[in-house]
Amino acid sequence: MLDDRAKLLLKALVERYIADGQPVGSRTLAKAAGLELSPATIRNVMSDLEELGLIASPHTSAGRIPTARGYRLFVDTMLTARKDRFSGVEGMTGPGIDPDQPHKVISHAATMLSNLSQFVGVVIAPRRASVFRHIEFLSLSERRVLVILVSPDGDVQNRIIHTQVHFTQPQLLEAANFLNAHYSGLTMEEVRERLKTEVDVLRGEIAGLMKAAVDIGSQAEAEQDEVVVSGERNLLSVSEFSSDMGNLRRLFDLFEQKTQLIRLLDVSSRADGVRIYIGGESQVVPFEELSVVTAPYEVDGQVIGTLGVIGPQRMSYERMIQIVDVTSKLVSNALSHGK
Repeated sequence: MLDDRAKLLLKALVERYIADGQPVGSRTLAKAAGLELSPATIRNVMSDLEELGLIASPHTSAGRIPTARGYRLFVDTMLTARKDRFSGVEGMTGPGIDPDQPHKVISHAATMLSNLSQFVGVVIAPRRASVFRHIEFLSLSERRVLVILVSPDGDVQNRIIHTQVHFTQPQLLEAANFLNAHYSGLTMEEVRERLKTEVDVLRGEIAGLMKAAVDIGSQAEAEQDEVVVSGERNLLSVSEFSSDMGNLRRLFDLFEQKTQLIRLLDVSSRADGVRIYIGGESQVVPFEELSVVTAPYEVDGQVIGTLGVIGPQRMSYERMIQIVDVTSKLVSNALSHGK
C-alpha cells in the first residue's frame, strides 16, 4: 500500500517520463509533483518505490523510470478520463466509408487508430458465418474421407477426415444427399444444432460422419479470422525499439505472422470495455517493451470483433484509452447502420 505522497510522486514520475522519455531525477520530480519536499525526502520515497518494483534506475542515470508494474498501478488507480475530441474520427462515417462494405470500415479503423496514436493500429475483422451450398464425400482409403464443401459464392474447401468405421462410396453418397437436401444454405452452427435433435433418426455411423463434416466446416470458419494491421513503421521512430534492431525484427515478425494477434484480440473480445496489457502481461504478445490497449466492437449489441493500439510501454495511456474507446464505438455504429 502506498500513502498519498508516494502515489502523487509515482503519478508525477510516470507522467513526466511518458512526456519526455528521460529518467526523472528528484529535483525534476519535486517540480512536477508541485510538492514542497526536500530532495532527501523525495529520494527516500523513490527508494521505497524502487524496492516495491514500481520504478527502476537505469545504470547510466541517477534518475528513475517506471517499470511495467509501476505503469500497471498508474493505469489502474491514477488515470482520469478526459473528454477531448479527436480531429479525424468523424471520417469513420464520412464520405467514402460504406457501412455495407465492412472490410472497408475495418481497414479505415486500423488506419485511424494508427494515425491518432502514432503507433500500430490492429483490428480483427468480423468472422463470417460459414454457409455451405453443397457437400460431397469421397472415399480415399479405408478410413480416410475427402470432404468437399462449396459455399454459396463458389468457394471450395477440401478437407480430409479420419473416420471410426469404413464407409463405402454409396454410403458416402447417401450422407451427402441427406445433408444437401436438408441443410443446404444453413450456417455450420445451425447445422450442428439441427443434427443434435435429428441425430436419432440417422444411423449412428452416418451421424458421426456428418458431425465430423460440420466440425471441419466450423474449423474453416475459424480460419477466416483476419487481422488488419496499420502503422508498423511508426515503431521505427520509437527510441525504445529503434535502438535495438533485433527487437524490432521480432516485432515485425509478430505483425507478419498475426496468429498471436488473433489470439490476443480474441481474448480481449470476451471482456467488457477497454483492456490494457502492459509489458507482456497478455502472455500472447510476449514483449516486455510493448503495451496493448484493446476494446471490442459490436453490431446490434453483439460483439463481433476487437480493435486496439500496440505501442511502447511509454505511451499516453489516457489518450490511447480514449482513441480505442471512440474508435470501437464508431466502428460499432458504422457496421450497425450498414445492416
